[in-house]
Amino acid sequence: MLAGLVTGARRFELVEVPEPIPRPGTAVVHIIRCGICGTDVHGFLANEPYNPAICGHEWVGVVTAVGADVHNTTEGDRVVAGIAPACGACAECRANRGAYCVSAFLGMVGRDPLAPPHGGFAPRISLDAKRLIGVPGALSDDAAAMVEPAAVALHAVLRTPPRADDTVLVQGCGPIGLLVLQCVRALGVGRLIAIEPDERRRALALAGGADDAISPHDAVAQFARRGADIVFECAGIAPTVQSAVDLVRRGGHVNLVGLASGNATVSPGSWLIKEVSVIASLGYVHHEFGEVINLMTDGLVDVLMLHDRTVSLHELPMAIAELADNTSVATKILVDPQR
Repeated sequence: MLAGLVTGARRFELVEVPEPIPRPGTAVVHIIRCGICGTDVHGFLANEPYNPAICGHEWVGVVTAVGADVHNTTEGDRVVAGIAPACGACAECRANRGAYCVSAFLGMVGRDPLAPPHGGFAPRISLDAKRLIGVPGALSDDAAAMVEPAAVALHAVLRTPPRADDTVLVQGCGPIGLLVLQCVRALGVGRLIAIEPDERRRALALAGGADDAISPHDAVAQFARRGADIVFECAGIAPTVQSAVDLVRRGGHVNLVGLASGNATVSPGSWLIKEVSVIASLGYVHHEFGEVINLMTDGLVDVLMLHDRTVSLHELPMAIAELADNTSVATKILVDPQR
């Protein structure tokens, strides 16, 4: 069986891997669709190893076999991969901080004992069955493949939930930024502005519910003096960490969602003067998958508007390279590993 893996800097290959088998605590899933995440592209560009277990982590599939001691799923279930519930036994869980469960976190980042040797860029995968979440028939396969990034976005918004009269900026309108924007709109907000240099993505932001979509230059002109209440930093590049603080009001909140490569230069004086609250959002917790699935089935979050095209496993290396050279060439590319 072939699996798509990052094997070096700017090197993506289809590698022969063993057929997965159900081990105790695991389930084997037939992959229907797998989305290309920005993290996969970062891994492709990086000069350091990229964990194979998370190379392709936005997927939907059907359970074909389960191992011993699996009770939450069965053969025939259509599922997505997420994060296991809090274990209840680690130090964080015992301290009533289940959102930071060590066991669940290790599974999410592919560092747990049941981590697979490859991700969802493959026809089949075996992984910890507790990470599987069922999806209703109301969601198409294409939509279900984007439940995982939608859960990332909802988790971020719930970290700094807007009030009904807030002005919220979403800085960067890639897939996560566009999903954050829709989750903000679904939860309710006074004014919602997207900041994005690419004209096509600004149009997507307006279609996704933004009241306005402006360039970074125009954002400085509009918000440098009287900042927004909340800025979601979704661009994921080092310079925008400070610009997010520049655009928020005194006492406002900046939520770092995008993962910037390398170090960012900040101006501590502006952070101090503004008494700004800067927090970070990574991943999700188990119950947020059910919540975002409800938002999607109710039509409040439209993931299909992000979908540009679907490629085969053999077309995947070229698609990864294209996104690495120009992230604006597509918003969301899905992979059908059965083609």
